[in-house]
Amino acid sequence: MASAREHLHPLLTMHRDIQSVLRRDPAARNALEVLLCYSGLHAIWMYRFTHWLWRHGFRLLARVLSQLARNFTGIEIHPGAKLGPGFFIDHGMGVVIGETAEVGADVTIYHGVTLGGTSLSHGKRHPTLGDRVVVGAGAKLLGAIDIGDDCRIGANSVLVKSVPANSVVVGVPGRPVTRSRAHAPADDPDLQHTDLPDAIGAMLTTLMARVDRLEKPTVTEPPPPRTPAPDAEGIWHGEDFQI
Repeated sequence: MASAREHLHPLLTMHRDIQSVLRRDPAARNALEVLLCYSGLHAIWMYRFTHWLWRHGFRLLARVLSQLARNFTGIEIHPGAKLGPGFFIDHGMGVVIGETAEVGADVTIYHGVTLGGTSLSHGKRHPTLGDRVVVGAGAKLLGAIDIGDDCRIGANSVLVKSVPANSVVVGVPGRPVTRSRAHAPADDPDLQHTDLPDAIGAMLTTLMARVDRLEKPTVTEPPPPRTPAPDAEGIWHGEDFQI
């Protein structure tokens, strides 16, 4: 996730942030509309300023400003988090990103997403996302887990374990499914939220088919009628023979 640690000039970073919105949201018509109307972009830019304050020791001021941004945008990003370039928050309301979260380049998340912690320790306790990850609405990623590059996290999934690159995660708890095809290029992000596997449904379908086979009554074929025939000595044996 080297791209997450890129140190771009602030103007280049702002330009990349705007372009990421125009590429990934068909409702965005021009840069001016993005500048004025996208709360996700406003939250990211305020985060970038508070993160600078955080790194330079002005931590109380950084927290105060991040809380003001939360009140205006409905998006809570701790100034200690590390967010890569091209980060896009669509809609944004209810997004929470914790202090030790790390997010790669060109990542997209939707409203209601939580990158949360599961420990009371002061060390690493929030998720790390690779490049070009897409996190669907309402998903919860909890703990110091690693999400590989080009993963898609389905809406309302709850993920508490690391997953390899190029996976799709669905369900509660989240179950990773490795994709057979390569990821989409960076300028054509994979945002097909309806194209998700149903791991539980497939498992239940297979289980029900197996149960049906096991419970199906066994049909015993009646024995074929016995054809009278003489024995080795030429004597016939059997039922009442009628001529």
